[in-house]
Parts: sequence; structure tokens; C-alpha cells
Amino acid sequence: GAGRAEAALAAGEVDVLWMGPIRVMKHHDDNPASPLVAFAEVVCRDPFSLVGAKPNPEFQLLELSRLRFASTSEVPTPWLCLEQDLRDARIDPVSLPRITGRTMAENVAALTDDSLDVAQLFEPFVEQAVGAGGHVWYPASARGRTSYTVFVTRRDRLAADPEPFRRMARAIYRTQGWVQAEPPETLAAAIADYFPGLDRGVLTRALARYKEQGVWGHDPVLPETGFDRLRRALLGSGFLSRQVPFADCVDNRLAEAAVANRP
Repeated sequence: GAGRAEAALAAGEVDVLWMGPIRVMKHHDDNPASPLVAFAEVVCRDPFSLVGAKPNPEFQLLELSRLRFASTSEVPTPWLCLEQDLRDARIDPVSLPRITGRTMAENVAALTDDSLDVAQLFEPFVEQAVGAGGHVWYPASARGRTSYTVFVTRRDRLAADPEPFRRMARAIYRTQGWVQAEPPETLAAAIADYFPGLDRGVLTRALARYKEQGVWGHDPVLPETGFDRLRRALLGSGFLSRQVPFADCVDNRLAEAAVANRP
């Protein structure tokens, strides 16, 4: 449930969370003395895309106002970020007649049966839609660094016993290097058992697209530029009431040490 994981971490019931920095920012917004701190970033760009039923190589965001468009309903971050893209393009997000409340699987089916023009999706739904004749119109990764997924702990826990977190940062960095170096086929073979119902070809092509888009970071350091891009979207939408400071939400020391000390 919303907020329960953050509450468990703040209460000391768990040591580490894997979550979006949106939730770290929101916890600090609601609790100025929040102990939550991100110490390693993994997903550094927005993994969602706008996928259309027909080719549209010259797509512009303004076109959404006259199309049957469905936004993602399962999680808030992709729409909040797209809202900022629209504002940056001088488009009022409120003006869009978007379809909400449907799952990504339902929207893929709607693209296929021509009851929808464009949907906001992430993998493997992007690849499934493309395999059924769809086309990627706008990969959100193209906007640049937008911090999306991080490991989070409490500042007091990190200060009291940093060694486990130091090892985590090193392990994450080593794994990031492996992901960057290996082809999608190797990545698919490593994780296929987690997706027993997913066609291996779909999985492989989805991973290839994420690698091409630079969704996964090369190192665990969370740059302020990626943090700020997400924060600006959350402020613009009203999700945050104040500009929570980067230094309150992020501690890069272990990530920077992992990068500096790797042979």
C-alpha cells in the first residue's frame, strides 16, 4: 500500500528499500526530519514510451490533444513526468482527453484492435505492442537523465554500520558493468526464469531496447541533474509542496567510493 514501505523503513522494521526516488522526495516533503536517504541509483532514465498503433515518425506531443490516448494507471511517475514534458512544450496537461484506469495489457490490446491511437507503456508491453504492429513514437528516455529507481536506507542505519551498504554499492556497480558489457541475449538468459510466461524473443528485444535507451545507469551515483528533473516534474504537478533538497534525500559517498576503488 502507498506509503507503507517508507513507514516500515523509517520505523526500523526493514533496512533497505528498492523504490522510486519520488517516494523518498514525498517522504521528506511530508516529514521534514525524514531519515530516508538514497545511496545507489540503478534506473537513471524514464523507461516508459508512447506507443502508437500506426507509424508516426514526426510525432509531436501536441498531437495527443486530438488522439485517443491512454496514460499508465499502475504507477504515478510516468504520467507525472510526461506532464512536465507537456508543460515544457507549452501544452496544458489538463487539456488532454486522456483515458485512465486501464492496465497496460488492456491498452496493448486496444492498440491492436484499433480502439486506441497511442498508449503510455514500459517493457515488455512496448515490445508486445510493437510485435503486434505498433510503433514507438516517443521514448521518455530521450528527455535525458530522470532518476527513476534507487536503493534507500535510513541515515542513522547507514552511519551506524556502513559496511553492508558499501558492499551493496560495490555489487551494484559490478552488476551495472556486466549489464553494459553483455548482449541482450545473455541478459535474457540470466533472468528468463523470473518471467516464465514471457516469450524469450520478446524478453530479449525488450532488454535490447532498454540498453539502447540507456535506461540502466553505468554506475550507482545519482547525479543532481537526474534528481532535479524528477523533482521539477513533481513540483509542477503539485505532487510535492516544496523543493526538497537534494542533499537531504541523497548520499552518494558509497557509490562514488565504489566507482573510485574498482580495479
